[in-house]
Amino acid sequence: MDPYLQQWFTRLAVMTSGLDLNSVWDNYTEIGGTCDIVEFKAYIHGLMQLEQFQRDMVSHAINEMLDDKDSPVRRAAYTTDDVSLATGVPTESSFESLTDPALRRLTTTAAALFPVNQAESLRLQSLHRTGLMGSAPEERFDRITRRAQEQFGVSSASIALIGQHRQFIKSVTGPIGENVPRRISFCDQTIRSERVMVVRDALADSKFRNNPLVQLKPHIRFYAGYALRGPGGWPVGTLCIIDDRPRDFSAADELALKQLAAEAQNQMEMNRS
Repeated sequence: MDPYLQQWFTRLAVMTSGLDLNSVWDNYTEIGGTCDIVEFKAYIHGLMQLEQFQRDMVSHAINEMLDDKDSPVRRAAYTTDDVSLATGVPTESSFESLTDPALRRLTTTAAALFPVNQAESLRLQSLHRTGLMGSAPEERFDRITRRAQEQFGVSSASIALIGQHRQFIKSVTGPIGENVPRRISFCDQTIRSERVMVVRDALADSKFRNNPLVQLKPHIRFYAGYALRGPGGWPVGTLCIIDDRPRDFSAADELALKQLAAEAQNQMEMNRS
């Protein structure tokens, strides 16, 4: 199972069952889990990823507690299809059947419970460990942004890293892409999402229409970006494409952008310490 789908179903099991996160963490450590409580809660709330073994340990801890309660809640997902089928946990197709209101309720609950300041501190540590913040341009990243610009026929493509206060452009192909305050960065919104963030027409989007990058130069109208992750799975940056005119963006386009982001992610892995 895709790790992000697994994470989603794990979150869903916790939130719909009302399990106490501290109790789940206690059970997780008792059966051999090694992540600390901040990392554990960050994973449950969708703010970072864990290694495969730790993800399955979290799922097993949750499922043990649900079994003890004879809870009717759908069980947390495991990594392999064989284990998923054996335990009756959700498949990828059932993920698609979740309703938007259910997704919104779960996300809202998670955001209210998690200590954001701790998560941001760990995210910044992860960014620092990549060794890329403030570094010089590199051809290995520039190749990816050139391909993104050409493949999608957009004005610009960039790889951006999100620091504490500013966005740093590691690579850019095209005229649109600059180091800007984090508070106005489109990419700062992207790192908060598990999916491709698409803004088809910024002037028609209530979240972005008054953004200085839309109202003034470079007059961004279209944006699509996907998060890149540092050590520990924390979202530290994005691969994004930008245009100064509105555009459509299909599901096939989203998949193609994810594939390019995976190449950028592989290059980032080479810098991890």
